[in-house]
Amino acid sequence: MPRITAIERRRFKRRADIWLDGERAFSLSLELIAASGLTPGRELSAAEASELREMDERQQAMEGALHLLSRGPRSERELRLRLRRRGLGRPAVDAAVERVRELGYLDDGDFARAYVETRQATAPRSRRHLAFELGRRGISKEVAAGAVEDVSDEDAAYQAAQQRLRALRNLDRRAFERRLGTFLTSRGFSYGVARAVIDRCWQDISAAGAEPEV
Repeated sequence: MPRITAIERRRFKRRADIWLDGERAFSLSLELIAASGLTPGRELSAAEASELREMDERQQAMEGALHLLSRGPRSERELRLRLRRRGLGRPAVDAAVERVRELGYLDDGDFARAYVETRQATAPRSRRHLAFELGRRGISKEVAAGAVEDVSDEDAAYQAAQQRLRALRNLDRRAFERRLGTFLTSRGFSYGVARAVIDRCWQDISAAGAEPEV
């Protein structure tokens, strides 16, 4: 049976390399090494080594998941992708995702609603566009539909238009309509919604006494 010949701590990391019979075999976290009572001279079967490596990978996945979620909300799909990019196996990732979900740190419904709220406060989009963006982040159609159901395209388009009026207010009406229309349709608003908002914004400018020459 292989014997641990050395445990070498890695610089600047809370991990150490485990050497078996004079050869570097794998690395583990210092916490797991201590909890498992590993010391030089101890024999370690292949089954024990495999179990330790699996435990270590699950620990890494959990720590990685908590770290990523502490930096901001993520969808389940995004979290899985980020963890897999770290070279972690699917079983470890599945276990970590399940655990953070149980703890209430991961919920696609909460993520979708927060995403829509933030989007509409900073860069309003149409309901269709928001649902598309959520889908790209791995949110199901049903959850996305629930998150955008209270969004009014008319209100969102008008709010979005306010971000552009200062730059457009000195244009003639044709140029104003063209540029604001292009901006609104790029945000996913339909022609009908964009047309109504363009007319409303032009009236706002006129009522403010800043109507450009036509």
